[in-house]
Amino acid sequence: MPQSVDETPFASEREAVIWRQDELKDLERLLRQLRFDLVNNQDAQGAAPRLAELQEKATQAHFLPAFIAGTHGRGSDAKPEIWEEWDQFATGFTDLEQKVSTLVEAAEQEDYRAATRAFSEVGLSCRSCHRAYRYD
Repeated sequence: MPQSVDETPFASEREAVIWRQDELKDLERLLRQLRFDLVNNQDAQGAAPRLAELQEKATQAHFLPAFIAGTHGRGSDAKPEIWEEWDQFATGFTDLEQKVSTLVEAAEQEDYRAATRAFSEVGLSCRSCHRAYRYD
C-alpha cells in the first residue's frame, strides 16, 4: 500500500482521490456499455475494444496506487477499513481480474449465456467490495 503520495504517480492525495473516483465511475459506465453489447445485443465483436479496456483497467496495478494510506474521510467515498484490511481489499481486485478474464473468454467464444453469467459475477465482485469499503 502506498504510504505517501511520493510513492505514487500523483501530485497530491487529493489528486489520487479524484482520479480513483473518476476511474471507478468510468469503469461503471464501461460495464453498462458492455452489458448492452454482450447481454442485450450479443455482439462480441462490437464489445471487443471495451473488453480490452476493461481488462486493462480492472486491475490491482491500475487502481491500488491511488489508494494512499489515509485517503478517506471528507471528499472521499473510501472507508478507513481499506487500510486496516489492505490484503483483503487488494484481494478483491484479484477476484475482479479473474472474473473479467472469464467474461472476456466467454465473449471471445461468443458464448453469450456464459458471458451473461460472467458479467453477473463481475458485478457481484464490484458490489462486495463496495459494501465493505465504500460509503454510499
